[in-house]
Amino acid sequence: MAISRAQLLKELLPGLNALFGMEYARYGEQHKEIYETETSERSFEEETKLSGFSAAPVKNEGSAIAYDNAQEAWTTRYNHETIALGFSITEEAVEDNLYDSLSARYTKSLARAMAYTKQVKAAAVLNNGFSAAYVGGDGVALFSSAHPLVSGGTNSNTPTTQADLNETSLEAAVIQIAAWTDERGLLIAAKPKKMIVPPALQFVATRLLETSLRVGTTDNDINALKNNGSVPEGYTINNFLTDNNAWFLTTDVPNGMKHFVRTPLSNSMDGDFDTGNVRYKSRERYSFGWSDPLGMWGSSGST
Repeated sequence: MAISRAQLLKELLPGLNALFGMEYARYGEQHKEIYETETSERSFEEETKLSGFSAAPVKNEGSAIAYDNAQEAWTTRYNHETIALGFSITEEAVEDNLYDSLSARYTKSLARAMAYTKQVKAAAVLNNGFSAAYVGGDGVALFSSAHPLVSGGTNSNTPTTQADLNETSLEAAVIQIAAWTDERGLLIAAKPKKMIVPPALQFVATRLLETSLRVGTTDNDINALKNNGSVPEGYTINNFLTDNNAWFLTTDVPNGMKHFVRTPLSNSMDGDFDTGNVRYKSRERYSFGWSDPLGMWGSSGST
């Protein structure tokens, strides 16, 4: 439906002092704190995890050397989505000199809507990360206590019992990440990088990571989390997380959270021959997801 003069009567009358409602500030590109961004030239992208070799056994004198087999563990597919939105202004509104003011105002609103959608979709991967309805290449949710390994074992990137953000739970997360193994059970030197929290947990995160002494105690102990640099890049707020109790850690494990850009954001306009209306649209195509779930650790909180 085109924007017509009937919807903009006040703009046709003298004495209008201000128009408001679309010039709000917006949150930045918060997905960049979570995802590694790559470009894509295909309709979808696939990434496959490989299994290396198990620990080398002792070769007894005179015995044959042992041989091991490498194999593929699983494959993750990224299906790109097209996101598009537009508006149209009637020919009569254009003739009555409403086009210039409307196009400038509504194109800004269009950009805000496109940016908002992108952040919602990026955060949805974490928001749905504990649900069995959203599984990755290994067949389980992003945050699971049973990510299967080729060796028959499992990795866990979530607490056995979901815990709120506090000193104890954060220390336990750092210890758990250090115990991760590869597909054949060999320890990997994984470490946390950054904490991702909703606005409701920003003050808790500040006290845990930025105070010199332990939080909430009368002891004169140092804050081991800060002293050890356990979360070296500190924390960042994601305003699009839907659970006020959930908190997350990005890790230094490569090929974890991925954002593929198939078509960057573009804007275009044209005139419709039949109606004379002017149409404007924004369009982009991308996907968010994860390849290696060990790129993230997450807790949904105790409530």
